[in-house]
Amino acid sequence: MTVIVENPVEDIELFEQKKEIHVDPDELVSDGGFTMPDSNAFGQSFRDYENAETERHQIVEQTYRLQHINQTYDYVKKMREEYSRLDKAEMSIWECCELLNDVVDESDPDLDEPQIMHLLQSAEAIRKDYPNEDWLHLTALIHDLGKILLLPQFGGLPQWSAVGDIFPVGCAFDESNVHYQFFKENPDFNNPKYNTKNGVYSEGCGLSNVLMSFGHDDYMYLVAKENGTTLPSAALFVIRYHSFYPLHSCGAYKHLMNEEDVENLKWLQIFNKYDLYSKSKVPIDVEKVKPYYLSLIDKYFPAKVKW
Repeated sequence: MTVIVENPVEDIELFEQKKEIHVDPDELVSDGGFTMPDSNAFGQSFRDYENAETERHQIVEQTYRLQHINQTYDYVKKMREEYSRLDKAEMSIWECCELLNDVVDESDPDLDEPQIMHLLQSAEAIRKDYPNEDWLHLTALIHDLGKILLLPQFGGLPQWSAVGDIFPVGCAFDESNVHYQFFKENPDFNNPKYNTKNGVYSEGCGLSNVLMSFGHDDYMYLVAKENGTTLPSAALFVIRYHSFYPLHSCGAYKHLMNEEDVENLKWLQIFNKYDLYSKSKVPIDVEKVKPYYLSLIDKYFPAKVKW
């Protein structure tokens, strides 16, 4: 079990550090198979959080309001300790994918389809452009599996504790965070222990030593790591921080990164294009692509996984 203490310590194991991608992401050039759309599934701009006139955007805003108020340093420590026990279920990765048929992310202004379709859309988009990076295809397929936290058998967590952009706790909230104004109601906002630039951390300490708001990113990272996946460290970084938009879209919190984070961030920025812009109302033929992804799951994960 992974337990967060007052000063979080490095929790990436040696096995994870030794796995390397022998391709420089700076040298990767896609073949152009995937074309980014001009608008999201609703005909609007992607990641538009300002249009509060629609019912969908009102739901999104309320989700972020509750997230920003309730995700405190102490809350995250408690949740991470509880869910790192991995005592909720034992099943295969694909069985978990199928559970996402019952999950809709209320923090997402770009899509209201069941999450399994988003996973397949992003994975297939990456597969078109980077056919030789099978680890990246699988990373896309599983990156949002942590959203099972919303289901009753996994605690039935409220949306604000499972989805949405993530951010560090234990230091000042950066203004680049979506709906930053709601942080002013967070108990940590005025706590001098937590409201400085570094807070409880030190510059260059590395993101693995930083406590992030609890949700599906960190949970799926814990599941993958503790079950001994053979995915490379770059994949685990993508899974753990793909919702960290203040960093990979705005450059916030870079003062906390170390050299390994800088290298892995290159892969996350490649991944983000497909995570964000593959969302559409055009379905993927699940049965057609299922054999390929089952082969990747068998390559990188045990047959049964603890959740």
